[in-house]
Amino acid sequence: MAGPGDLDKLSDDWSTGEDPAASSEAEADMSAEWAAMLEADGADGASADRVLNQDEIDSLLGFDPNAGGVAELTGVQALINSALVSYERLPMLEIVFDRLVRLATTSLRNFTSDNVEVALDSISSVRFGDYLNSIPLPAILSVIKAEEWDNYGLLTVDSALIYSMIDVLLGGRRVGGAIRVEGRPYTTIEMALARRMIEVILDDTHRAFEPVTEVNFKVERLETNPRFAAISRPANAAILIELRIEMDDRGGKIEILLPYATIEPIREQLLQMYMGEKFGRDPIWEGHLATEIFAADVELDAILHEIDLPLSRILNLSPGETVMFERAPSDPIKLRCGNVEITEAIMGHIGNHVSVRVARPLNPPKVTMAAFEAIDENKEGR
Repeated sequence: MAGPGDLDKLSDDWSTGEDPAASSEAEADMSAEWAAMLEADGADGASADRVLNQDEIDSLLGFDPNAGGVAELTGVQALINSALVSYERLPMLEIVFDRLVRLATTSLRNFTSDNVEVALDSISSVRFGDYLNSIPLPAILSVIKAEEWDNYGLLTVDSALIYSMIDVLLGGRRVGGAIRVEGRPYTTIEMALARRMIEVILDDTHRAFEPVTEVNFKVERLETNPRFAAISRPANAAILIELRIEMDDRGGKIEILLPYATIEPIREQLLQMYMGEKFGRDPIWEGHLATEIFAADVELDAILHEIDLPLSRILNLSPGETVMFERAPSDPIKLRCGNVEITEAIMGHIGNHVSVRVARPLNPPKVTMAAFEAIDENKEGR
């Protein structure tokens, strides 16, 4: 038990402590701070547990249901498809296949004696290996050769179009709806009719390319297994053209695949903005260029003779020394512009001035347009 001295000491300790009112205020402030922290934690927890709606999920994954097939990829889908090549805009190629749509519509109507509608679905850029893996089987893959370009392409006909075309050509019933595809190989008759249709399409493709360049497409072989239709490396880029053919609620798709290496010989023509650009001329610029060329000043050098001398002889030359040239006064001299020899002339004088008289026609230029084209090709190759 504490004695009187201990009680007095304890009383002194309490008297030197903080004010009870002040300590209660500090405790209230601390409680309010803890409550605010708990509320903040609760709010963060609620936001972390919030479920994303469908629009936010589509935006995160990069899917846009309202966008077309050529929409720019975003989100996770852009990361997954980062290996895809960007489609180089070739305006003339789009004009060529628009022309093909019109030609093929007429040709297939004559071929089938039916109401055929051909539409251009899309023009896109794909990897060759990815395209082969995406072909729905069964299908007929035609390996075509562009003879003037000395390279190959693919023309794929899906099974729905094959059976629809055979049904029309062989007098089948004109029933609507999709035709059930049987899981069997194509017969000889079906392959022959499909080959005939492919030849009609290739003939129209030849006519569609005529305003741009002369090229003939030839069917090399028909394949039903994509592995046997490998005409390029899997990682190589190619242009994919999708055509949809409709015949009274029936039909299917034709896909034409042209590797970039195949269309490289006519790449400059395909980059033109309009058909007449290939043959277009600018007479105003031509006239201005001709005027400036005629008004230009050109410096000509008249070379009397050239001789090789040792450097020691040149260093020991002194005023009055004579250097002998093996030339007669009537011998022709050379006229040069820079390092290019223009023609030959005879030396003379008019009054106090030395003159030359051109003795023969000018030399033809050694540099032609073919040389400039070769230089451009070498630059593009590098």
